[in-house]
Amino acid sequence: MPSLIPGVISPSIPHALPSPFFAFKDDRLLVETDGSSARIPCVRELADIGLEPVSEHYLGRLDQRHCFAADVVKEAQAPDGMVFQGLRQLFGSLEEELFSVAGRAFQIVNWGRTHQFCGRCGSPTRHHDTDRALECPECGLISFPRVSPAVICLVERGREFLLARNARFPKSRYSILAGFVEPGETLEETVAREIGEEVGIKVSDIRYFGSQPWPFPHSLMVGFTAQHESGEIRIDGEEIVDAGWFSSQNLPDLPDGISISRQIIDSFLARHR
Repeated sequence: MPSLIPGVISPSIPHALPSPFFAFKDDRLLVETDGSSARIPCVRELADIGLEPVSEHYLGRLDQRHCFAADVVKEAQAPDGMVFQGLRQLFGSLEEELFSVAGRAFQIVNWGRTHQFCGRCGSPTRHHDTDRALECPECGLISFPRVSPAVICLVERGREFLLARNARFPKSRYSILAGFVEPGETLEETVAREIGEEVGIKVSDIRYFGSQPWPFPHSLMVGFTAQHESGEIRIDGEEIVDAGWFSSQNLPDLPDGISISRQIIDSFLARHR
């Protein structure tokens, strides 16, 4: 399936043909279900299936079809044959490209929810004519979709690598270390700081691995690997409740395949079989 061609056309674009609507009720996406697969409903208007949109956002074109994101009222009931389902639960049942667009759609819907009014003067905002932005008609403040950069890093020590259990994780789940970038930091500085704060060790040879949009709710995860330089593990006891060195011979419960953390882990394991 072709990739989405992003667009910032006004959401008032005519709906001449049925279009994929990525409609969210809170953080759950409306999908048509058929056994283990899910599909995005294609309609001219959400009203055609009995739903009232609070707002709509034009996303772009996918396979020559215009795509829209929408926020629906909290009281909305899913039409027959459809359900509202969380994005994490839809991983693997939605086609990969549609899942990617759904993540983009949720971030845009969430941005629209939190920027209905100007942060400077309090006036209602409106869609910008040419940019993916909301503007204030009174004072001119322009607000773009929020993206919060975060780093995630696998620390290597020979054939072992560092895994930690966050206090928010499901019981027995371990992953590599992550944290948000602070103002004025480079990504590499964030890697070194977060690892030092959470497990008390120093790292070197910090290398870029890849990145992943993470719509929970508006992060951009930037992945790295690094080498253990010095120090023994000392967990902070608050955010991190356990940590240790692991190898392919003694793996705990790991993150699922939706996340870049698992991609980095799998890459390490493939190199050290």
